[in-house]
Amino acid sequence: MQIHGEYSLKILFIAPKYDDGIGVYIMRIYRALAQHGFEVSLFRAPHIPIKNLKNPSFAIFGAIRAIANTDSYDIVHAFNVPSAIAMRCIRAKKRVLSIHGVFSDQIGMIHPGMPDRLVTLAESRAIRWADKLVTDSVATKRRYLEKIGADFVCNKSPLDPDEFVDIPDVQKKRQVVYVGRDSYEKGIDILQGVEERIDANVVYCTDLDWKDAMLKLKESSVLAVPSRVESLPQVILEAFYLRVPVVATDVGGVSEIITNGENGLLIPPEDPERLVDSVNRLLYEDDLACALANNGYLYVMENLTWDTMLPRYVKFYEDLLA
Repeated sequence: MQIHGEYSLKILFIAPKYDDGIGVYIMRIYRALAQHGFEVSLFRAPHIPIKNLKNPSFAIFGAIRAIANTDSYDIVHAFNVPSAIAMRCIRAKKRVLSIHGVFSDQIGMIHPGMPDRLVTLAESRAIRWADKLVTDSVATKRRYLEKIGADFVCNKSPLDPDEFVDIPDVQKKRQVVYVGRDSYEKGIDILQGVEERIDANVVYCTDLDWKDAMLKLKESSVLAVPSRVESLPQVILEAFYLRVPVVATDVGGVSEIITNGENGLLIPPEDPERLVDSVNRLLYEDDLACALANNGYLYVMENLTWDTMLPRYVKFYEDLLA
């Protein structure tokens, strides 16, 4: 296939899964690049479906499958540190590693007994295997530069409005929704601790497929994002698109997409009182909630859809081989 007089780039994506979390973002890139004409493939490897064994088992099984893979690619793009070993074993002209959020910081928070030095060492080694490093927020880029001197490219994660075509109209409910992992770093326990003081039903979407989670989000009055650490949460962009007002902690790259009082409400992390006050405020102040929701929609449509971001992604891959 020819593109602009040149051959189509042959790209391989590597990730533990493609159906939720960061996998949704990966599939958005996959579809956008395929529509542009790139030849994009997905690398799949099994993992042990036990919480603390998922990433280590994927790293091991992924490496075995990558060694057995006889294909070669222009670019292999791995997502997060557990994919790095497979990335290193694949035959490719260039290797890209994307990390959303500082991996060693996240692991240290989820598994506090694990030595930070050991995790940082593994992270640093994985980073050295890549020709180019990518993250989705300026905050993560700065943190990596400060922590281990690694320089990342910042490509924010766009939204694909076409994905929402099949999300039907729903009846709005007096409901606050949480969408994310049932994990300490996401602050779900903080929301659970104040649930009885919130003047609405609170629902938790921790184990739903993407479409079902979006239905719950669309019918809700407020999205709560009580995270302790973040990079740039996709669910905030999804709430923007669905015109659901957002209360989120001011951590990581959240303030890169939310301007407090304009398209969302920002609160300090680990502050349950502010969480309750801000959520209840949006439940009662309809004019404010409506203004935030409409401004969020305008923000995502003007800045972070594939119409605006695809040229940047295409240029990134083409420049890598220039």
